[in-house]
Amino acid sequence: MSHLGKLPWLWLSLLVIVLDQATKFYFESSLTLYQRIAVIPDLFSWTLAYNTGAAFSFLATESGWQRWLFAAIALSVSLVLVVWLKRLRSFETWTAIALALILGGALGNLYDRVMFGHVIDFILVHWQDRWFFPAFNIADTAITIGAVMLALDMFKGNPSGDSVND
Repeated sequence: MSHLGKLPWLWLSLLVIVLDQATKFYFESSLTLYQRIAVIPDLFSWTLAYNTGAAFSFLATESGWQRWLFAAIALSVSLVLVVWLKRLRSFETWTAIALALILGGALGNLYDRVMFGHVIDFILVHWQDRWFFPAFNIADTAITIGAVMLALDMFKGNPSGDSVND
């Protein structure tokens, strides 16, 4: 299995993509745009929103060129993540999980962007009518969890003293 590195963790990426797309399909077919259904009043709601930009609606007001820029970035990052997964060593499972989550989230949002021209969001965390975050989705959640895991892994360092090139 060493020649595959941690590629077997791609099952987690696939799971993220399937959950992301299934939930987006459900909420897009169940809600109208910007309809809000309170799950926990004044804190958490389901809503349907479209984001033509990136994180926190970055460049969302542009004319449409950003769709292809973000698609190209997501595809490039996804290729890097697959290569990184392949190069991981047997004991780097934490990193593999983090990368698989980020990859699944990136591909879930890439699919939306290419197919629809926008990312479908449906989770809204708010206090009364003030949003804590823009609406987001399962793909965004997976990317965030994976990024936090990578950051924690960086702080962990290499306590065994093993060479990075092992």
